[in-house]
Amino acid sequence: MDIVIQEIMVGDEMNCKEIDDSFTVDSTIVLSLTGRQIGFTVKEIPGYTKSYSEEQFEEAADEDYSEYIDSPDQIVYLACVENQVVGRIVLKRNWNKYAYVEDIAVDKKYRGRGVGRKLIEQAKRWAKNGGMPGIMLETQSNNVNACKFYESCGFGIGGFDLHLYQGIHKHSDEIAIFWYLIFE
Repeated sequence: MDIVIQEIMVGDEMNCKEIDDSFTVDSTIVLSLTGRQIGFTVKEIPGYTKSYSEEQFEEAADEDYSEYIDSPDQIVYLACVENQVVGRIVLKRNWNKYAYVEDIAVDKKYRGRGVGRKLIEQAKRWAKNGGMPGIMLETQSNNVNACKFYESCGFGIGGFDLHLYQGIHKHSDEIAIFWYLIFE
């Protein structure tokens, strides 16, 4: 399978919204802290399906990537297989000088085939070419496969927030986990 990574261009915005970002939640990350080292184990929970694009957020419904085109401080890359968009990564230069992954998604049918890894490799090139010290991103404790993927790409946990998602759902037990890939 030939995966082509390309910068988003005018007209590509609609194609990248067709990605099936749903995933099965059947476990959660349990964090532990030893000194300054944050580790985790995985605990099984009753399963359900989650999709970020189906959640009712105004920001997601009105997403417009046109401001990312030809911008030195933010960019969107698309992963294509046979001219079909199967993944995307949305990046920006964050206030703390890290490259921040605002969103990364790989279509459910193409996971486990190297698409996400190619997107992360492209993000590394963009960040290094921009003189940034590394890459940071955030994901939820119930997206265990994503957490394991980031760890396999060399990211480490730099922090967490117990309350971030309680603004959306008052009784949410999701923990925001902040991952960092610091360049040497």
